[in-house]
Amino acid sequence: MAKTTYLAVPPGLEQFYWKIIQPQDRFIISRVRVKKVFISPTKIGQITARSYLTACKEIWAGFTPEQKQAWKDVDFHPHKHGWRTFVADQCKRIKLGLPGSATPNQYHQDLVGKIIIEEPATEIKLIQPHPYAYWVAKKVAGTKNMWEPVAVNEYLSLPLKIALSFKTNLSSAGPSPSAKFYARVLYLYQGRNLYHDLEINLPLSSAWDREEIQVSSLSTSVVSYSLYIHLKDVQGEMLFDNVLAEHSGQNWARDIYCKKIEQSFTRGFYQVPKHWAPEILPEGAGYKSVYPT
Repeated sequence: MAKTTYLAVPPGLEQFYWKIIQPQDRFIISRVRVKKVFISPTKIGQITARSYLTACKEIWAGFTPEQKQAWKDVDFHPHKHGWRTFVADQCKRIKLGLPGSATPNQYHQDLVGKIIIEEPATEIKLIQPHPYAYWVAKKVAGTKNMWEPVAVNEYLSLPLKIALSFKTNLSSAGPSPSAKFYARVLYLYQGRNLYHDLEINLPLSSAWDREEIQVSSLSTSVVSYSLYIHLKDVQGEMLFDNVLAEHSGQNWARDIYCKKIEQSFTRGFYQVPKHWAPEILPEGAGYKSVYPT
């Protein structure tokens, strides 16, 4: 069996590549599998009976080719697919009782992360650690709601790129108001543990936007890193989506699309870290995933 680390599909062959295979696992053993093309009539009937796909299909059928292409253009998955992006968003609208369909947005789709700071709070700090070894909750292939804890080894290799889509509506509530998303990289130098902050400063008030930054090299060996979102001396709210922490040819950020940023794990999944854990969370501050309206 041939084995590779990561694969760059030659230009012009992408459509054929994604037509027959799809990614299987991005954490343990990166691999691809043959895409399932045929679904039995019985299974099709079961899916139709309990899903919003029929309603989505009717709306999608009324779209022009330009509208369908617009949904494909805003897909952040490696294999861009307009129908998948539209269905994920439209199902939330139907569930929430919202009329019509959303306008495709290049910065966010479906659910987004929301951070709120209200009186008496003026600060919140969230962390997503990325040590060299940790656990994740991985869906069991072929099941509906079955998950399993899986050990991950993430060996940091520069360059490291981080990026975030965001919308802010914050006001000053202290002497040094700031909002930032950053990666704190741990590296070794002359027997000491040192840190390098790869930092994106966010405006206090902004429509949806996206920023990215990269570090290509440090003076010596890198060990690990952690992602942070830190709002200080401010009040208001911040929305974010499509988190990127890219190195070694893949995005290692957890809950990339902000499906449930507040999720915690218990019982058999006790060793799995929260997607975003609070380091500073006073009364009046909170965070969760929401559908932006």
